[in-house]
Amino acid sequence: MATGVIGVLGFAALAETGAATGPATVVSPVVAAHAEAQRAQEAEDVVSRAERPEPAPPQVAAPRRPTTARSSPRTTLPRAAAGGPAAPAAPKEEAPKAAPAQLTPVAGLSQVQTENAAAIIRAGAKNGVPQRGMVIAVATAMQESTLLNRASEVLPESKLYPHQGTGWDHDSVGLFQQRTSSGWGPVADLMKPEYAATKFYQGLLQVPGWDQMPLTYAAQAVQVSAFPEAYAPHEPVATAVVQQLLQQGVTNG
Repeated sequence: MATGVIGVLGFAALAETGAATGPATVVSPVVAAHAEAQRAQEAEDVVSRAERPEPAPPQVAAPRRPTTARSSPRTTLPRAAAGGPAAPAAPKEEAPKAAPAQLTPVAGLSQVQTENAAAIIRAGAKNGVPQRGMVIAVATAMQESTLLNRASEVLPESKLYPHQGTGWDHDSVGLFQQRTSSGWGPVADLMKPEYAATKFYQGLLQVPGWDQMPLTYAAQAVQVSAFPEAYAPHEPVATAVVQQLLQQGVTNG
């Protein structure tokens, strides 16, 4: 038994020693050949992949941007074609009109009185009134307002408009002292010399035979004044005023 134990121990020791020294592993020839063939195939695959170029990635076409037509900011000037009509010329600027020359005072009147007399004559010309009617109108205004465009202290509204003095005869206003309450027209219009003169001419032309009457009667037929003979003394000066202003061309233009 001791011998058997020793034998067993000796075998165990031998086995332990062999494990420590690492005896050569016995490999089956079939396994070894298969492993060798697998390694050779792997090596060949590596060489094959190294020799073959990798396929390039597929090219993706970049999206096209929509093109927008741009309008040219340049302005093309028209050119005259050979034998064709020439390009239109730029319009010429009109020269500013010269201001009318100031009238020269006539027959001893002031500048303001002369301008008012001219307004009466212009209104007569526009309405086709002959020179005799202009003389009657100027003489009437000389008596009624001394040829000044007067407002009325009785009618405060009249003082809101351009005027040259005031009066106190009821609501009588303007060069001819016409009354809005008698139907001559609005105060704003009666304070305009040419409007007031036009209203006088309209009344005068309705008087039958006015151009054959003495001046004072023709004026009185329109004005219905309390002093019908008061217009007569102004006839000579009124005649001179009309003649001299016509010579200055007050009705021109």
